[in-house]
Amino acid sequence: MSFNTDLTADVSDELFWDPKLDSTAIAVSADDGSITMRGTVGSLREKREAKKAAERVFGVISVNNQLQVKLMNDDKRADAEVRGDVLQALMLDSLVPKTVDAKVMDGFVTLTGSANWQYQRDEAEFVASNIVGALDVIDEVELTYATPDAGDVEESIKKAFKRNAALDAGDLRISTDDGTVTLKGTVSSWGEHDDAIDAAWAAPGVRSVRDDLKVAY
Repeated sequence: MSFNTDLTADVSDELFWDPKLDSTAIAVSADDGSITMRGTVGSLREKREAKKAAERVFGVISVNNQLQVKLMNDDKRADAEVRGDVLQALMLDSLVPKTVDAKVMDGFVTLTGSANWQYQRDEAEFVASNIVGALDVIDEVELTYATPDAGDVEESIKKAFKRNAALDAGDLRISTDDGTVTLKGTVSSWGEHDDAIDAAWAAPGVRSVRDDLKVAY
């Protein structure tokens, strides 16, 4: 059997193994470590969990998530209802600032407003994606933290990398430009990849992170 055939089987098995997913309508293909998923799932949360599941598989270097959310008739709801539930969920989550708002059109949720930290944007997006009836979430929340000195940002991220036992700081390169951080280098798993991205976002004043990292096993 070829590497692509084995990897396709491994990803399919992982999707089947995850109890949060119904993988019966998901088709998987592989091309030298790049996974493409097509088909349908019953919720936006399932679509996102499918991507996470594929990234857990050894040998996967990228995931092209082309899954479509197809709601059952009972799950189809008016935009006003979805928006009401999204706003309620955002309000009840202590990590989401009150400056985050949401609008809904044809099941697509757009988050607006402002936040100081990326983790607050991530939390708002996670909360909204769990609402029944949401087809996708577009994050337009602006980060308003003041931009610090570029050297301070680089130094704080480097120190965060060194503190993390899972990251080899010597293999990672950092550059900053007006609040935008670019990460380059090689990591050995998607877990390391996500740790590096999270560490970069945690530096005060970072408004965007450009991910040029490569996963190599």
